[in-house]
Amino acid sequence: MAEGEEKSLITKGRYELKFRGTKCLNCGHPLDMSDKYCPNCSQANSTKKLVIRDFFDEFFSNLINYDSKLLATLYAMLVKPGTITKDYINGKRISYTNPFRFLLTLAFLYFLMVSYGGAFLNLDDLKLDEKVRQTGPLSFSFDDNKTPEEIKNDSIKVEKELDNLFSSLDSIKTNNPEIGEGIKGLDSLGYYIRQKEIEGKKEDSLMNANPKAYYKNLKENSDSDFYDNMEFFFTMLRKDSISSYADAKAKYNIDGSLKTKLAFNASRSMLRAWRQPGSWLNDTISKLPFVIFFFLPIFTIFISVVYIRKKHTYTDHLIFSFHNQSLLFILLILSWIIDIIFDWSTSGLFLLIFGIYLFQAMRKFYGQGFFKTSIKYVFLNSVFTFLAIITVLLLGIGSVFTY
Repeated sequence: MAEGEEKSLITKGRYELKFRGTKCLNCGHPLDMSDKYCPNCSQANSTKKLVIRDFFDEFFSNLINYDSKLLATLYAMLVKPGTITKDYINGKRISYTNPFRFLLTLAFLYFLMVSYGGAFLNLDDLKLDEKVRQTGPLSFSFDDNKTPEEIKNDSIKVEKELDNLFSSLDSIKTNNPEIGEGIKGLDSLGYYIRQKEIEGKKEDSLMNANPKAYYKNLKENSDSDFYDNMEFFFTMLRKDSISSYADAKAKYNIDGSLKTKLAFNASRSMLRAWRQPGSWLNDTISKLPFVIFFFLPIFTIFISVVYIRKKHTYTDHLIFSFHNQSLLFILLILSWIIDIIFDWSTSGLFLLIFGIYLFQAMRKFYGQGFFKTSIKYVFLNSVFTFLAIITVLLLGIGSVFTY
């Protein structure tokens, strides 16, 4: 072996040539002295005993290697729209980070920053459940120790409060015609609200007066459904000393059906979300990175249909989606940092930048003119917005029922 070739093979630490072996210590595959790694199992070709320094050397070496790929990826994304996807699907992958792992990292980072910024957690201090029950002109709470006569009087009190409220509106309309015209539409709405409030309070009083009898009647009523059970459990969880399904079964003679158990669990989750809205939002946001990996593959189907004449596979379109979504998170992270430091609001500006970039990326990657790209750009963004709204709604509803 020539001297120059020998020097080129020598690396630092346990990868030095003097530590190379002729057989893999992991799988026994025959090795050459030039093999830094086993071609069969990929273990490092080294006979050197490990020391602490070796771990630090490998850690920083991998970090620098990732950073170099990261810088190349960021440069290509920011400066050359669509080019990084072209390079990646054409085989130039060693210079860039894996698009799937890169997007997951950015998504986690962004939602972590947003979640733990502290803004949502402040919502827990609002104590919405207590305020609904204890404050306001129509505030009302029931005491399980009250007699049926006292509960009846309480219901009459609620009706009077509602009558006084809407009488005040009538007085305003009579004495101030110019204002009265503006609130004229409240008549029918007011009547509806009044009836619903009265019915709701009377129903509440029946639940609290004898929950066991109320649930028995609910179970025997053929018109009752899943949501009637949820309403019952939600009320009892708020106003009674039950905390588990076993408590509810013992106290109200609840049947053990799957539907009833699901109604109870859903009601308990909704109550927790209502009492701790900030924590619920943080918990929901923490799920978004995983949701993105289900959402983008569905959206990519529409890209495949729009560009069906192009000789790209579904995976090519998916990589394009992942690269563009990664850039969106990069811009949102930059926006968040700037807003925190300077107390600005730059999200709109960065979204505009992303919109321009996306248009250029579509033109560059798919190689179509301005007019065709414009039509497909509008269509795909409309589909993306629609799917995003549906996804967020489903995530929000699902999180409320499972929190």
